Amino acid sequence: MKTHLVRIGNSRGIRLPKPLIDQAGLTDEVDIRVEGGAIIIERAANPREGWAEAAKELHTRGEDVLLDPPISTQFDENEWEW
Repeated sequence: MKTHLVRIGNSRGIRLPKPLIDQAGLTDEVDIRVEGGAIIIERAANPREGWAEAAKELHTRGEDVLLDPPISTQFDENEWEW
């Protein structure tokens, strides 16, 4: 699909047709980069996407354990009250 660059202040931009936006799953926030002479626009990654499912899977396998044993601190022993 061909389109034209339009002026937006001192910058230039393009208008993306709604069907392309829907097909790509774009929302208000996108990631944009240049790769091999092409401008790539993709939906912004959610940094914690899939964490809940991964945690449930770890629990199912019994692998959701502490890496280090708990250590009492001076606060635990002297200052903390239930």
